[in-house]
This record gives sequence, structure tokens and C-alpha cells, in this order.
Amino acid sequence: MRIRYSRWDGTQTVGDVDADDVLDAISDDVLQDGDLWSALRRLFQHGARDPQGGQMPGLRDLMERLRRQRQERLNRFDLDSTMDDVRKRLEDVIKTEGEGIIKQTAEAKAKAERGEMTEKAQKQLDKRAAQHLAELNQLPPDPAGRLKELRDYDFMDPEAKQKFEDLLNSLRQQMMKPFMQGMQQSLQNLTPDDLKRMREMINDLNRMLRNASEGKDPGFEQFKQKWGDQFPGVESFEDLLEHLAKQMAQMQSLMQSLSPEQRQQLQDLMREALLQDERLEAAMAQLAAQLGEFMPLDEMSRRYPFRGDEDVSLERAAELMDEMQRMDQLEQQLRRVDDPGDLDQVDPDEVQRLLGEDARRDLERLRELTKKLEEAGYLERDGDKLSLTARAMRKIADKALRDIFAQLKRDRFGGHAIKRRGAGGDQTDETKAYEFGDPFLLDLKQTVMNAVERAGAGTPVRLEPNDFEVYRTELRTQSSTVVMLDLSRSMINNGYFMPAKKVVLALHALIKGQFPRDSLYIVGFALYARQLDAAKLPTLSWGETNIGTNMHAGFMLSRQLLGRNPGGNKQIIMVTDGEPTAHMEGTEPYFAYPPTRRTVEETLKEVQRCTREGITINTFMLEQSPWLTSFVEQMARINRGRAFFSSPDRLGEYVLVDYVRGKRRAAS
Repeated sequence: MRIRYSRWDGTQTVGDVDADDVLDAISDDVLQDGDLWSALRRLFQHGARDPQGGQMPGLRDLMERLRRQRQERLNRFDLDSTMDDVRKRLEDVIKTEGEGIIKQTAEAKAKAERGEMTEKAQKQLDKRAAQHLAELNQLPPDPAGRLKELRDYDFMDPEAKQKFEDLLNSLRQQMMKPFMQGMQQSLQNLTPDDLKRMREMINDLNRMLRNASEGKDPGFEQFKQKWGDQFPGVESFEDLLEHLAKQMAQMQSLMQSLSPEQRQQLQDLMREALLQDERLEAAMAQLAAQLGEFMPLDEMSRRYPFRGDEDVSLERAAELMDEMQRMDQLEQQLRRVDDPGDLDQVDPDEVQRLLGEDARRDLERLRELTKKLEEAGYLERDGDKLSLTARAMRKIADKALRDIFAQLKRDRFGGHAIKRRGAGGDQTDETKAYEFGDPFLLDLKQTVMNAVERAGAGTPVRLEPNDFEVYRTELRTQSSTVVMLDLSRSMINNGYFMPAKKVVLALHALIKGQFPRDSLYIVGFALYARQLDAAKLPTLSWGETNIGTNMHAGFMLSRQLLGRNPGGNKQIIMVTDGEPTAHMEGTEPYFAYPPTRRTVEETLKEVQRCTREGITINTFMLEQSPWLTSFVEQMARINRGRAFFSSPDRLGEYVLVDYVRGKRRAAS
């Protein structure tokens, strides 16, 4: 089979994940915390593997794309160049006016020579032109000063006058845009009537804010009837506040992102642009002050450190502020995702607008994950609460078993040499001469060869009883097992709890699947000991009683459980990371650290009782401390059980191989 790899160009498709893939992706996290919500949260953050081995992006991938988009703009544009654009436009106005004046004087002279204009009219025009050129030469160098002088200047050239009006309207448009989004056409060519209408609307806004601050009805419905067309999509007073705050925060972000010198120049420039209506400027200042009492404008605006070299106009700078703040808001939405319902609060249109169609598709796939688990019967819903079903618990146990077996080398599992074989179990690959009582699992090829070797070549081949060769079988013994799982706080703090739970689940799946006649009990012990339900083990989490290591209580309960199964092999498999630090005094636990002599003695007495009842205790130590090693050695001398030291990632290999090996006994 030939596989061809190529660079991602956006046309390739990522395989879809099914419910089993999703459950596999969250199973370890469920075991780690015992919390479905935490596992789903991590799934949403990190994504999941698809059937082809690719990675389905998660929320962190979307946030990383946002970060790259934001950084690309910061590295590309020079925000301080916004004033350069204004300067260039002002210089173009002045140049156009100067060239227009010179052109008009030249035309006047020609007309006078042709008799089409009187000499007096020509001299008056020349005098006016000289005065205007002198005024142009005396204009201040800063943009705000030039704007102020040109606003009162009597243009001689119509084209220059139009260019200046366009610049003036552009500056006013940027200032008024937060308040008059529904008047885009009017903003392109502001008239005195437009400015008057704007002042009236802003005064109405101020009146609403003043009423709200005094605890009165703001009067939003009346405002909406009058000005609703200017604020499309705004349906409440709160919506209006949020809209205005976002727009004003964009302007503040623009100001903060400029250098102090450029910021001052832009402030002066816009102030001059509005001096045509001082009452409008005052109303806007009042609105900004009142809005700050309702909305955290300082928190909503931030400085963006642009460091590129590409020039931008003032209009483009305003668009950049809008894009940057939209990215910030989308990132906040993504960070707030805490459960499946929160994904519905992320706007897919905004994701597509900022990150593209692929990102929107990734978001929609994340939204489908929980639905797939529900449809497959792995999740059940009670109102807004989701929980794992019994079927999901079994699947998690099966995965735990698969994960552990995947780590085992083929020659380790079942590869031990045993000279004698039993009957009644699974067929092996080895053969033996048939004996009375053996299962008649005939190896026909070897049987015929035995007859040929005995009688020599020729036909017919005649079989005799000694020629028969049969396959050996494994002897299966019925056993009862208690897995004692240390639930003490140190198991959780040291990161041993999840691997230990995984091994117990895998052992449960192994016994139920391959040794159904065996009995398995699970006992958790810390300050107390209690029997655990294997079906609920994946969601088992830390509790307030997880102090102490009360092996005494664990052995007592295990002995009681094994007493329900007379005959057969009985064993306790204990997984722990510490020595006993608690024992039972009647019905109450006694805790002490370091362990007291009485705690050790009471625990060893219970080990003796287990030994008398034929119960073997095998201990798997996750720590190799001197105290624990010494105690386990004492147990081994009493019980003749075995002790293993294992790292958490290899624990499953030891436990499962030892269990299966214990099932295969040599028999005649």
C-alpha cells in the first residue's frame, strides 16, 4: 500500500469521530478525576483523535488561530501612520488649492489679454490670489492647526474645497460612528441638519442615562421608537449600553495604541473637526462620562502594540480596532466554555468571520460530540445534568484492559514454560500422546505421521491407539479475588489513583470476559474500608475520609467477602503506596502518623486470620519506602504471599499477568 503525504491546503477533509472514539478520548480523564464534566471540558479544550489518527481541533486550537491572526496584524501595521495619512490628505488639499490659485490667475491674465476680463477684475483676482497663497504659506505645521485654519479658509479652488470637506467628514464620521451606525449615508456628507439631529439624539441618550442613574425608568421604548433605526439589533436598554460601550471602547483602544505624541495630535484633530458644533462636542463628552458609570470602559478598552511598517488610514485603523476587539471577545467566549451548553454561546458566524469556514466547521463538530455520546447510549440526561450510563462504564473498563494488554510484550503474556498441562480449559498449540480421560482434540496430521513412522511407508495407513496425538488444554481453576484499592490522600497527590483505578477496571473486565466463574470484589480503604461497585468505579473521586491507610479494616472486609465463596482459590490483591497508619478500635478507626506499634500489630493479626482461612495476599507497592518495605516483608513471612514494587505505568502488566498466570496451574 502506498501512502502519499502533502501539505495542508484547506481542501483535505478530516475524518469524523464516532461515539466510541469520543468515549475513548475521555475515559482516562474520567478515571483521573471521577468527574464527567471535567473530562468533557478537557475534550472540548484539546479535541479528539479521528479514526485516521488525525487530530480534531479543540478550543485551544481555535484560540491559537486567534492568537496568530492577532499577531499577524500587530506585526504588519503601523498605527502611528494614521496621522501620516491625515497629513498627506491635508498637504494634498493645500497643494490642490495652490495649484488651483495659480491656474486661476493664469487664466485671468489670458482672459484680460483677450479682452474677456477687465484689468481691474484681473488685479482684484491677483490680489485675492496673493492673499490666499500667503495664508497657505502661513499655515501651522501640525494637522490640528492646519485643520483649524482651513476650516475658516475661503477656498478658491472647488476641488480643493471638496477634498477638505471629505477629510472633515471622514474625521467626524469616525467620532460619530458609535452613535449613528444607522446613518451611514448621512455620515458620508454631514450637513448642519445632520449635526443638529445627532446632537438631539445624544441629548436623548444623556437623558436616559441620567434617569437610570437616579433610579427612574430610562424611557428606552420611547427612545427606540424615535431612534431605533440608528441602532439595528438593539432591543433593550442593556443592549444599548453594551453597544455604545463597545463602540466607545474601540475609540479608546485606538487612542491608547498610539504613541503619546500621535494620540495628542489625533485628539486635537478631532476636537477641531467638531468645533463647527460646540454643543455637540459637549453632549458627547457628557455621554462618555455618564456611560463610564454604567459600563467598565477602561476594562473593555486595551492598548494593542502594533509594530509593523504598513501604513494605515484612520478609517482602516478604526476597522483594526473593531477586528482586534472582536477577537478578544471571541477568545473570552471560548475561554468561558465550561460545559457542553456553553458551546452554544459561541457565535459560529463570528468564528467564521474571524477564522474562516474551517474553524466554524471545527466548532460545529465539537458541539456534536456530546450529542453523539447521548445517541450511542453512553450519556444520559436529567435536565441539564449529564451522567455516564452503565454501558459507558463497561466500555471504559474494556478500554482499560485494551490499554494494559497493548503494553504487554507477546512473549511475556502466557509465555511461561510449564511441563504438565491440565484439562477442561482452552486449547493450546502444544500436543501430547493421548491418555484415557483427555479431551479428544485430535491433531490429525501428527497422528498420521506417528502411524507412518511406526509402520513405515505404504498404504493403507493403519492407526493404533498409541498413534493418537491430541492438543493440550489449560487447566482453569475457579478463584475468588478481592482487589484492595488504597484511597488515601497520598495516592491522589502522587498521581497513583488513576493508574490504580484503571488496573482494577481492567481486571474486572478480564474476569467477566474470560473467567466468568470467578468472583471479584473491590474494596477501597483509607480511614475506613468499604466495598466499591465496579460499575461506579470510573467516577469514584476523592472524599473527606481519604486520610489514613487502614489496611486492618480492608483485610477484615475482604476476609468477610471471600468467606461467601467456599472452596477454590482465594486471594487479596492490595495496591498501595504507604504503610498502615490506621486500625479499627471496635467500630471506630484510630489514625496516627507515623504508624503506632498497635496499628502494625492489629494489621498483622488480621493478616494471620486471612492466612488461616487460606487467603493469599499479594501486595503491589507504588512506593519503595523503608517503612512500607519492612511491613510488607512481615506480611510475606506470615502469609507466604508475594510483594511487587511497580511504577504506576507498569502496574497493570504485573497485576494482570500475575492473575492470568495464577489461573494456569500444572495438572496431570
